[in-house]
Amino acid sequence: MIEGTTHAAGFRFAIVVSRFHDAITTRLQAGALAALAANGVPAEQVTVVRVPGAFEIPLAAQHAAESGRYNAIVCLGCIIRGETPHFEYIASAVSHGLTAAAAATGVPMTLGVLTTNSIEEALGRAGEGAGNKGHEAAVAAIEMASVVEQLTREQGS
Repeated sequence: MIEGTTHAAGFRFAIVVSRFHDAITTRLQAGALAALAANGVPAEQVTVVRVPGAFEIPLAAQHAAESGRYNAIVCLGCIIRGETPHFEYIASAVSHGLTAAAAATGVPMTLGVLTTNSIEEALGRAGEGAGNKGHEAAVAAIEMASVVEQLTREQGS
C-alpha cells in the first residue's frame, strides 16, 4: 500500500455476487457491505449485481468496470469441490477471468470467491466480522482504489 491512501468515502464500488450457494454468498455480501460502510462508503455509492454463478462473475465485473462508474469491483462467490474436475475448471476460469478483466480495464477487482472442500468450510469463511472473506475483499478493494487513484494522480503531475 502507498502510505496515506485509505480514504474510501468518495469512491464508488460494485459488488458482483454469485447466487449459486446463496446461503454463503449472501453472508459474503453482508460482510462486504459492512466493511464498506465501516470505511465511510455511503450505501448509495455501492451497486450490488447478482449473477447466476461464479463463472459469470468476470463478465459482469468487466462490464461494471467498463461503465466508468466504479473505482473498484468486489467479486464474491462460492465454489465447493465435488466429485468431478468441474471445481478446478470454474475456479481457474474465474481467477483468470478477473485478472484479465482488471488488466483490460485498469479497475481493481478483488477476489472474494471461496474455493472450499465443503459447505462447512465455506460457512467458516463467511461468518461475522473481519474474518468474513467478503469483508476482506471489500477492504482490499478500498485499498486498491486508493492506490490506483494516487498512482493516476501522480502520473498526471
